[in-house]
Amino acid sequence: MPDMMTDDLVPNENGLDFSMMEDAVGYSLRRAQLAVFQHFNEAFSSKGLRPTDFAVLLLLKRNQGSKQSEVAEALGIQRANFVAIVDGLENKGFVERRKSETDRRVQSLYMTPAGEAYLNELMPIWQGHEEWVLAQLGGVAERNSVISLLKRLYD
Repeated sequence: MPDMMTDDLVPNENGLDFSMMEDAVGYSLRRAQLAVFQHFNEAFSSKGLRPTDFAVLLLLKRNQGSKQSEVAEALGIQRANFVAIVDGLENKGFVERRKSETDRRVQSLYMTPAGEAYLNELMPIWQGHEEWVLAQLGGVAERNSVISLLKRLYD
């Protein structure tokens, strides 16, 4: 880590001194997230799809009938924000809510046939995006190492 007491200038391309941040894990994680999201948004721009919408569809692919609250929690989305996400997917005809047969207060989520078809259309785009990320990291072993390290922060 840089010595905070030195005046050594480590400029970036804009001439800003980043010496205090260059070894900061949080800063690097945020920059990496921005780069990955930017690439995702560019890859999916023709589909008008946000990463969160894609994550919901991807999760429902193998978890039909999951409680709305379970999906929100699994994706780390506050319930209040998740309602708007599901509303949008429901309005597009990709997801439907159904009341639980055992507890009428609980909403279960199901992907519609239109949602399944849409997700199938998206999978090659996602695969291309994942291949780009993999190339940036230098291969499968590096990706696996990065994922393993990151999981320590949230598992």
